[in-house]
Amino acid sequence: MHEELENFERNHVRDLVEPPPNRHPIGTKWVFKNKRGEDGMVVRNKARLVARGFCQKEGIDYEETFAPVARLEAIRILLTFAASKGFKLQQMYVKSAFLNGFIEEEVYVRQPLGFENRVYKLRKALYGLKQAPRAWYARLKSFLLKSGFVMGSVDKTLFLLSHGGDTLIIYVDDIIFGGSSHALVSSFAEQMSRKFEMSLMVELQFFLGLQIKQGPEGTFVHQAKYTRDILKKFEMGDSKPMTTPMSTNTALDADEDGEAVDQKEFREMIGSLLYLTATRPDIQFAVCLCARYQASPRTSHRQAVKHIFRYLKFTPELSLWYSSGSSLFLRGFSDADHAGCRIDRKSTSGTCQLLGTSLVSWSSRKQASVSLSTTEAEYIAAASCCSQLLWMKATLSDFGLRFGKIPLLVDSTSAISVAKNPVLHSRTKHIDVRFHFLKDHYEKGDIDLVHVASENQLADIFTRRFCALERLQVGDVLTKHSSRGRLRANGSASLLS
Repeated sequence: MHEELENFERNHVRDLVEPPPNRHPIGTKWVFKNKRGEDGMVVRNKARLVARGFCQKEGIDYEETFAPVARLEAIRILLTFAASKGFKLQQMYVKSAFLNGFIEEEVYVRQPLGFENRVYKLRKALYGLKQAPRAWYARLKSFLLKSGFVMGSVDKTLFLLSHGGDTLIIYVDDIIFGGSSHALVSSFAEQMSRKFEMSLMVELQFFLGLQIKQGPEGTFVHQAKYTRDILKKFEMGDSKPMTTPMSTNTALDADEDGEAVDQKEFREMIGSLLYLTATRPDIQFAVCLCARYQASPRTSHRQAVKHIFRYLKFTPELSLWYSSGSSLFLRGFSDADHAGCRIDRKSTSGTCQLLGTSLVSWSSRKQASVSLSTTEAEYIAAASCCSQLLWMKATLSDFGLRFGKIPLLVDSTSAISVAKNPVLHSRTKHIDVRFHFLKDHYEKGDIDLVHVASENQLADIFTRRFCALERLQVGDVLTKHSSRGRLRANGSASLLS
């Protein structure tokens, strides 16, 4: 607590003044936290004086609050790029980072309990204020731009510096950085240490709950600790393991005659699993299917969710694998399950995007409207995949990567024909106009629609259940990690091993 108050003094965060008339100062409270490492051990004890930001009033205490936030796809792109180029990513922690951000509004907060009856007039942001993340981002952005960095044209949390053929990349969320030159990396670390008070600078190992292991052959990204934690939380640690995330015989519907279960617990289970999909594409479809019944969960729905947990018990350490030998070419896969929802008969779109052999983005999403044909469902899924590919193409241009026609692999020849047909004939009149941008980008040459056999369709796992792990032996992107390195099933490349 003394260290926190000393940080206020060093950073000139506030002035002690008399309570202003006609102003209601914002309250404060102490928050205590034990920060743990990826092994679960306590690495740091923190005491933070936090403003009760929920008491702030718009137009009086703050004007604008928006600040860029992390996108998991952007993080995975960065990890793939770093692995391919062979440089290790580092992470640095600025001590009391938010206390470095200047605020424009006139804000008063109360002192902690036990101090005299005066208030703080803030010069800089305090944790808990609605504008605090924006203020810190603005301060850090200003520093990086003055230091010669260029901000990403699409991802505003990405900054790049080129110097004599070498490149330095900074991802400002928790300040992840790495470069092709050791001298450039060391110079940046020294600049940051002079400008801000640093608490730690280490090799990137734990970020946003993701465990990252970098090696000469590539990078593992997994959530083994988080998986063990949620199995323990929901008392599934001693459950019988299952080999698939969902039974092929499971057919979920509203089950209105079934017994209702605790909605709060069901939502907690779904929320925990949704975060796990950040590194586990194999459970994406099953989790998203179960998530549709959060409003009125029944026993059958909870059993389906428990089946997923039992599958996690069987595969707790599966991880994404980003190979250092992978070339950085972009491609996408799209698939659709026509009228798969038993309630409203809407279709499910499944898409995934890869950089070389590295899976960096995927989705499983129910379509907004009912499709009248398999062709329409596949066409809409391809349009969704095209949109994500275009975003990735623009993002990767900031890394200096340029692409011509990006292959989009679809297993429906009729959907490809609709996109390539220059005339919108009567058979496509019912398709919403917004999905026809797929045709536009095909004609512009941004993407190339390619037919792929159904057995080689990677996106298939995001639209329907699969029978066993062997069904996923279609790529080299998800693997089991160990302290000795990478493991493979029977020595063969597989998506799950």
